Amino acid sequence: MKYILTIGLLFLMKLSFGQAQSITKLDETKVLISEIDKKVKYLMEGANVEGVGIAVLNDNKTVFIKSYGYKNKPKNEILDTATIVYGASLSKAVFGYLIMKLVEEKTLDLDKPLYKYLKKPIGEYEYFSDLKSDENWKLITPRMCLSHTTGLPNVRWFHPVTSEQDTLGIIRIYFTPGTKYAYSGEGFKLLQLAVEEITQKNIDELAVEKIFVPFGMTRTGYIWHSSFGDHNVAVGHMNNGDIEFKKKRTVAVSGGSLVTTLADYSRFIEHVMQQKGLRKKLYKEMFSPQISIHSISQFPPVTEDTTTENDAIRLSYGLGWGYIQCSDAGRAVFKEGNGGPWRNYNINFIDKGISIIILVNSENGEKIFQGIIDTLIGDTCIPWKWHGYTPYDYKK
Repeated sequence: MKYILTIGLLFLMKLSFGQAQSITKLDETKVLISEIDKKVKYLMEGANVEGVGIAVLNDNKTVFIKSYGYKNKPKNEILDTATIVYGASLSKAVFGYLIMKLVEEKTLDLDKPLYKYLKKPIGEYEYFSDLKSDENWKLITPRMCLSHTTGLPNVRWFHPVTSEQDTLGIIRIYFTPGTKYAYSGEGFKLLQLAVEEITQKNIDELAVEKIFVPFGMTRTGYIWHSSFGDHNVAVGHMNNGDIEFKKKRTVAVSGGSLVTTLADYSRFIEHVMQQKGLRKKLYKEMFSPQISIHSISQFPPVTEDTTTENDAIRLSYGLGWGYIQCSDAGRAVFKEGNGGPWRNYNINFIDKGISIIILVNSENGEKIFQGIIDTLIGDTCIPWKWHGYTPYDYKK
């Protein structure tokens, strides 16, 4: 009994004295936790944001993790770090890591055309049957899918040039694969099809086996797991007052079905920043620029309009992750995850060992990204205009 009490006392002491009182920014200055709390609450109130979860890594380890506001404001239910939220396109970063794991295991070759992995011609797969008369699909490789250079649209139901809804949902290839960048969720689905045929497992099974269980991500999945329960799940808050309840998916989508928690996703980013689980050369390849980006904005994805505005920061795409290089902060990889009231952002400054994760369940979430990052991380070269993340208090 005395031993148990001693262990318990030590644990409480760790909770009391082991928490960081401040975090280190990119310029090596400190910001107090009390200042962070004050600023985040100010931004949330100003932009009418209901719930925010934030985690920060220093020296590649989580030193700050905290949730603010509500998981369900109408019910007055408080958000916490174990609350399940919709990750949206954060799915793609996790899938990128999964693919690199399969490459390490020699299950997949990044530069082998996908048609060589499939058991049938593309026209015999109902979802991709529109491509049966376009031989360009045979050029597409896993590398192109992860770097968004397939020429496929982002979502088949939205025209990639005009962003208008396309009720027919016809999939086509808009340029020669490998020649330019255009964000594409459909490219990820094509790669998913090949992976699932090769392994005879769905990607949720693969991710559980190779990522979620080894990393201790017990409340993360590409589908809904009964072990998640129903008691600590966030809803999305729309600007018009509507509440969005994400459906419990039974079919995994590599580019967008991930559900996770702030605590779980922080564990994933810790492993990535510490370069665990993969050989160093595969991390280097995953985070290396594969294609330069010259589009004025990220969306609509297919456009002929270009700019040199982001050349100085080498705006590019790696394998599942965006890439920039700041003059002072060095290399950074990022991933967004946005859809309706779910607004998420993660950026990792590789050379500094500093990361930030922001998970928001409010349609206005992107309007406070810059304010949060400026406060917790400092002045960065993040291409805010290209992302379309205009602060709520921005004045021309």
